Order: sequence, then C-alpha cells, then structure tokens
Amino acid sequence: MSPVLSVAGPRVIVALDFPTASEALAFTARVTPKQCRLKVGFELFTSAGPAVVEELVKKGFDVFLDLKYHDIPHTVASACAAAAHLGVWMLNVHALGGRRMLIAARESLEKMEHRPLLIGVTVLTSHSARDLGEIGLPEDPEAQVTRLARLVKEAGIDGVVCSAREAARLRTEHGEGFCLVTPGIRPTGSDRGDQERVVTPLDAIRQGAHYLVIGRPITQTPDPFSVLMNINQELLLS
Repeated sequence: MSPVLSVAGPRVIVALDFPTASEALAFTARVTPKQCRLKVGFELFTSAGPAVVEELVKKGFDVFLDLKYHDIPHTVASACAAAAHLGVWMLNVHALGGRRMLIAARESLEKMEHRPLLIGVTVLTSHSARDLGEIGLPEDPEAQVTRLARLVKEAGIDGVVCSAREAARLRTEHGEGFCLVTPGIRPTGSDRGDQERVVTPLDAIRQGAHYLVIGRPITQTPDPFSVLMNINQELLLS
C-alpha cells in the first residue's frame, strides 16, 4: 500500500553532497530534523555506504536516498527493498527504466510496514533540449517530463522529481496526491551552479512543489542554520 502523502514537517531537503561521512555528519550537527530533511546521493553513498544512511536515520532525520535506480526489473526491485530496510523516508528510480521496472520497484515495497515514498526521476534539471537531442530524445525537456510523469503515475509510483517549472502543469494533471520533488532550487541571489532550470523556494511551492532539494546554497554557507530558518520563514508566505 502506498504511504499517504503528507507535507507536514520540513519542505526543504538538503543535499548532502559531501565526499565523506565525517563531513556530512559534521554538517548535520549544525542543523536540526525540524528544519530539514536530508538527501544522500551517489558521492556520499559510494564513499560511506549504508552506514551513513543508518546514522542519519538514528539522528532523527528523514532521508531521501537519491540513487536513481535504473536496471532490469528484478535488480531494481531488490535494491528498493534493501533501501527500505535502511529506514529511508524516500527513494527514487529512473522513469527511463520503463513500465515493468517501475511496477517491480513499487511491488517490492508494498508489503512493508514502514514503506518509503517511491519517486520517479523524469529529466535531470541539468539537461537542456540540446543535451536531450544528443542522447536521442528529440522532445524538449518539458515534453519529456510530461510523458514520463504520466508513465510514472500509471505505474502507481508516488510522484516524480521534476523542475519546479513543470510543477504547476503536473499538479494540474495529476492532482494533489502526486508528490513533486524539485531540485534546481536557488534562494534569491544564489549562484545558479550547474543547474539550467532554476526557481526560488517560494516560487517552487506556489507552482505546486511538495519538497525542495537545495544543496550548496545551504551546505557551503558559514551559517546553514540561519539560511534554513530564512527559507522556512519565506515558505510560510505560501
């Protein structure tokens, strides 16, 4: 059974893009679970393994395991089940894996007592139309997102990772119960970094996003606690 989507609690997911567990854990000592959730991606997971995820969960943080599983259905299903046993709050698979893979991933979690949210990745926010064309996907990013989000919904997945620029359209098409997780968020005045399609936190929420993934504007600041406090106060205006 799919978990009931609730946006109670922090809307900000901080991307722990650190090379080591010690650096990631040092950062978490400067923020609180009431302020944010945390995302563990490829770099940190490859360096530190499942142990860092379990440690973050023990500290009371909701953890989004961002490994974008994309393989044959059986392999992805097994990986999703293993991730769920770590106690993660959310995990993701890549929608380009296709319908059978998406369904297998969902089914691997259905009987679990504490089932994490399962999210499909559509188009990376670093991808432009030119990037997609070079890998044989002729549609523009927004058209790809629309098509893949529809596939994700049909497969019974809880929602998608998408740019906030697509959030309003996806919210209208799929309803309030379809979870939208939006990377590429930059607080006003922040550097764009390597993101092509970015918006501010308040704009993202107003366009229909449930959760906002923010990395360097928080993790590379001298006072992440204050930055999070300011973002959370801004979101109260939504």
